[in-house]
Amino acid sequence: MPDPFNDTPTGRLVAEAVPGDNAMALSVGELSGRLKRMVEGEFGHVRLRGEISGYKRATSGHVYLALKDDSAVIDGVMWKGSAAGLAFRPEDGIEVIATGRLTTYPGRSKYQIVIERMELAGAGQLMALLEKLRAKLAGEGLFDRDRKRALPFMPRVIGVVTSPTGAVIRDILHRLEDRCPTHVVVWPVKVQGQGAAEEIAAAVRGFGALAPGSAVPRPDLLIVARGGGSIEDLWAFNEEAVVRAVAASPIPIISAVGHETDTTLCDHAADLRAPTPTAAAEIAVPVLAELRLALDTMRARAARCANRHVERGRERIAALARVMPTRDRLLGPQRQRTDELGLRLDRALERRVARARTEVDRVAGAIRPATLDRRIEGARRRLVDIGRLVESLNPDRLLQRGYVRVEAQAGGTITSAAGARKAGALRLRFRDDVVDAQVGPGKVEKGKVEKAPSRPYPAAKPEQPRLL
Repeated sequence: MPDPFNDTPTGRLVAEAVPGDNAMALSVGELSGRLKRMVEGEFGHVRLRGEISGYKRATSGHVYLALKDDSAVIDGVMWKGSAAGLAFRPEDGIEVIATGRLTTYPGRSKYQIVIERMELAGAGQLMALLEKLRAKLAGEGLFDRDRKRALPFMPRVIGVVTSPTGAVIRDILHRLEDRCPTHVVVWPVKVQGQGAAEEIAAAVRGFGALAPGSAVPRPDLLIVARGGGSIEDLWAFNEEAVVRAVAASPIPIISAVGHETDTTLCDHAADLRAPTPTAAAEIAVPVLAELRLALDTMRARAARCANRHVERGRERIAALARVMPTRDRLLGPQRQRTDELGLRLDRALERRVARARTEVDRVAGAIRPATLDRRIEGARRRLVDIGRLVESLNPDRLLQRGYVRVEAQAGGTITSAAGARKAGALRLRFRDDVVDAQVGPGKVEKGKVEKAPSRPYPAAKPEQPRLL
């Protein structure tokens, strides 16, 4: 609705030039460009102190976040190259000082800071970040005492993760040489600055990945060490990557970072903390001279114990020898008994010989020639009588008197008619020959006369002549 008190037209349908107005109409892009140039020219280098919020690292490596205080918020971006040089891991809630330049983002009509460098806003913030990380890792159990392992008494190979050019490695090698010369394998790393944490973690994992018998000997013990310094100098040993690598190491680890008053998260994750690198070398191996002295002492004690045992044995033997009877006392009765038995044996032998002689004389009288002749004559007569008895019992003698012996052709003498009928085929043995016959109701066929196959009984022997 037009203003009744103003004659200037306000509701034109088409834009027209107004007398006295020199302002040209700008495009949005032109205005955004002017704003961008003005902001970047005015704020080409700024340092902002604020609390990190909404921290996010993209897959590209760029970092996006916001910095805020009690009254305002500004977006920020940190490109990949700058983010790789951060000395700490940013987290929400940490107060930092960001250095960079302001710029605008025309696509969303906002301004932001392009961060080139970012540090913690004082040691208090660094300690807060350290405490937050310590609480996180402790909650995962990485610092539990029951995870600590016993160190080997005398490691054959010791791995050292430290700078190869500092005084630390020289102190460790010198102390090991003094105490107990040991094979040492050094994995050189940076111990502070950009990339130090990644190198330390890679070295710890690399030692653990060595296989037994490989070209590089696998250590029995690791020492992670560096000299003293400020908390910023030692910060690489507080990085999460280093702490997790130390906690996961399959090889026992001694942490020797800084001086006695310095403490890092690596110390909590290690199996043992040494106050200094030199002390780590002292803990890692025993003193060889002390071991030799201990061995000599134990050898001497063993010899004394053995000698004492021998002496006590000798004393016991001597005491037993004093109470034991002598040889004569032990063997006297046996000797006397032996002598008595010897005398009795002699007398018994004499009596036995006398009896034997008497017996021989008696037997010798019984074997005179006349006596032998009588005995032989009696034996001869007995033999004649026995021969006559055998001849009289010869069954073939009956055949001389007209008897016949009936036998079965299968063998065996038949003594009954039933046996003859059962056999059927018979053999009739006469005095001079054998005739086969057949038993039956009809006429008996004349048997074939053949010579007897069986052996005839022996004829009576003539009288045996006299032996003598």
